[in-house]
Amino acid sequence: MTSISIIGSGKMSAAIAEVAARAGWDTQILRRSTLSSSGDRPGVTYSALGEDLSGELVVLAVPFVAYPSIIEQYRDRLADKVVVDISNPIDFTTYSPLALPGRESTASELARQLPPGTAVVKAFNVNLGDTLTSGTNGTTPTTVLYAGDYAEAKIAVAQLVEAAGMRAVDAGPLPRARELEAMGFLQISLAALGRTRNESGFTLLP
Repeated sequence: MTSISIIGSGKMSAAIAEVAARAGWDTQILRRSTLSSSGDRPGVTYSALGEDLSGELVVLAVPFVAYPSIIEQYRDRLADKVVVDISNPIDFTTYSPLALPGRESTASELARQLPPGTAVVKAFNVNLGDTLTSGTNGTTPTTVLYAGDYAEAKIAVAQLVEAAGMRAVDAGPLPRARELEAMGFLQISLAALGRTRNESGFTLLP
């Protein structure tokens, strides 16, 4: 697996596109407009939302509240993809947690709304964009934690991360996404309060 489609055009989309570039993967970014801008990356294919997904691995680089519209457009087309959920259940206007049914994770909610058997992997949600762009967290390679129920899908995510020069750590099955989202919420909250820098983040030392 060496191709990726990233849905979204914000900071995390750009950071993951940089990860894919370091890994040598073919990259497609889907956004609302295909009009070129000064921030466009050379070698990246830009498509409009609703167009076909060219990547074998698909990253949803949009807030969780935008998932319903993405699922409406792409639900059936995601069935044979590895779908990466990077979201955290946060209301970004107040930096308070979003309520989820049964105290579940956004990843579990996403998996329930996609066709049965769709390989959903939680990844990148504990990482701030700057540490993905640089590939380092302080003096160490950036650690990317991931969780999922499908071995081949998790291997694909780990291969992307490691090919980009970072460290991939398997956190377990998809239910572990809830703990990863708690870590992500804490890290984003600390950064929003100015307690940490955007270039910093949690890491696991070897």
